[in-house]
Amino acid sequence: MADIAHETDDPLALPAAPLLPADAALALGRAGLARLRPARGTALFMAIVGFTILLSLYVFLEEQFLNIVWHVVLLDGTLQASVVIGLLMTMATLATGRVMRAMRPGPPATPSSEDLVEALEILSSQPNASAGLVRLGDKQVLFSDCRKAFIMYARSGRSWVALFDPVGCRAAWPGLVLKFMNAARKDGCRAVFYQVSPEFLPCSVEARLKPYKLGEQAVVDLTTFDLKGGAWLKLRRSINRAERDGLAFSMLSAEQVPGVLDELLTVSRTWLAAQNAAEKGFSLGTFQPGYVAAGPVAVIRFEGRIVAFANILSASSEGDAFIDLMRHVPNVHRGMMDLLFVRIMEDMKAKGFRTLNLGMAPLAGLSTHRSAPLWNHVAQRVFRNGERFYNFQGVLAFKSKFDPQWQPRYLAVSGRGVPVASLFDVTVLIGGGLKGLLRK
Repeated sequence: MADIAHETDDPLALPAAPLLPADAALALGRAGLARLRPARGTALFMAIVGFTILLSLYVFLEEQFLNIVWHVVLLDGTLQASVVIGLLMTMATLATGRVMRAMRPGPPATPSSEDLVEALEILSSQPNASAGLVRLGDKQVLFSDCRKAFIMYARSGRSWVALFDPVGCRAAWPGLVLKFMNAARKDGCRAVFYQVSPEFLPCSVEARLKPYKLGEQAVVDLTTFDLKGGAWLKLRRSINRAERDGLAFSMLSAEQVPGVLDELLTVSRTWLAAQNAAEKGFSLGTFQPGYVAAGPVAVIRFEGRIVAFANILSASSEGDAFIDLMRHVPNVHRGMMDLLFVRIMEDMKAKGFRTLNLGMAPLAGLSTHRSAPLWNHVAQRVFRNGERFYNFQGVLAFKSKFDPQWQPRYLAVSGRGVPVASLFDVTVLIGGGLKGLLRK
């Protein structure tokens, strides 16, 4: 459990397509192509889903990929295996146009310095600490007409992808959402709203957007957080053992961070190498010295050297804090991450913060009753059967240890059927582009 990768909590940091069984993929096709001509719709569906399957398997399994395909051919001689192989083969001839559009660069994703300053002023008076990701400067900013709210977004393929709810004055949200959708349409793109909260859903209804649940966000109520009592016994033992074995926690102020940036960078590079991964982005923090040094950083030291760290974003107006970039040296101690999380919570509580956002548990909390949307049933299959690709259930179990409140998060897009194209564009965006995905 100590090796849970917080930064891949994003449900699209690892594409879900390779996890879909063939019957789920066929169900997606039946639902998502209703508005297209049969031949064209089938070709488009096979191209997008087939390419995503092949790309995802290659990116995240590499040399194991051919072995898995060979295993399917030899041992799983069923109709489902034939469908999967058929999708992969069809993709090779149909996906070229989609890939080229995904690789085509969109408009510059860097906001002007004036826009960023204005966005930070709005940010300082709103409650969502995770919106501090605008500080990365890797997203465009669109302001409401009254300049009291903004949407941060980036373009990927044929999608303008907005991250989180609009930031700022709630009364300005409806007009800003329509402004964003109209701007995307003029650019020949679809509008996609990624990781939005239940508070956004009235806007989605008015704008005729359809929400799809992505998972649930874990938020700890710091006002009631306390390790006393039998329910916390196992966690207390874990952190006590870590401290007895020599691990030490400290919270560095923004002024102290520049002095340890070289150590933090070493930990970051070690973590990326162990994950065989490149930096991702958009909805995930990246190691930029100026960004990391802009706020407090929690560190764990072992024998005097930093072995784990997490930078903290905060929203002072409502006492909300968010654990953003989190990296560690693998295999140091089983209780290291327990110690890091608990001590962050205690430190934030002592400073008067009321909530701490631990990020999402991807695909968690989706209902699968008979009347539930098709998307829920497909995502639940991925959640149950996709452990070889991503530790879905492990992430949920780890965050559940801290007794959080679970808050749903959604993808909101226009149109009917499962949004395969939008999901593909968001996946490429988070991965840093198609070339970034291929580099892992």
